[in-house]
Amino acid sequence: MHESSLIENLIKKIENVVGEQKAAEVRAVRVKLGALTNISADHFREHFVIGSKGTIAENADLDIAVSDDIYDPNAQQILLEGLEVSE
Repeated sequence: MHESSLIENLIKKIENVVGEQKAAEVRAVRVKLGALTNISADHFREHFVIGSKGTIAENADLDIAVSDDIYDPNAQQILLEGLEVSE
């Protein structure tokens, strides 16, 4: 399933940042969905909740921004824009 691989890649990015910052907990995750990603914010949220179970991001709040700019160079991307972590 395409959505599962997207979430897996996002979780890996989150885990890398958490490791670099030596954080103990992820409180919030901020992502941006490109205009051409073909996934709605609600659908992405559902997959994130399922895909983050058992990971450091499991209980994190999820803030999703959706771009409508089809000419943006990241229009086909799901971008990790920020994390709120605690030590």
